[in-house]
Amino acid sequence: MPPIDLVYLFVQDMDRAVTFYETTLGLRLHFRSGNDWAQFQTGTIPLGLHGVRPGEPMEPGGTIGFTVDDLDAAVTGLKARGVAIDHEGGGEDGRQRFATFTDPDGNVLAYFEADESNEAQG
Repeated sequence: MPPIDLVYLFVQDMDRAVTFYETTLGLRLHFRSGNDWAQFQTGTIPLGLHGVRPGEPMEPGGTIGFTVDDLDAAVTGLKARGVAIDHEGGGEDGRQRFATFTDPDGNVLAYFEADESNEAQG
């Protein structure tokens, strides 16, 4: 079973969200990529904020990210068990490769390929 290494939430206004988590909650901002992504140190499991572009629907709730050694093999295994992959991305500009999918209740989950040079950066 892969470990949970990241939890992230979708946000409509990245500046507002970063200010809230950094100033109001006192979390330490670890990484930010414009309005697409911000990541905070929260102990052993980082908290990510995933920006939503204007006009894009916002995903309900958060996403739980699991780290896998081989993303291609993990995705193939999910598909073989009847799980539909919603989105695959990353791999460019030093970003980790990932794939998102949902559980039977529609909760969003993600597999991130292990990368020793980066932490999970959806």
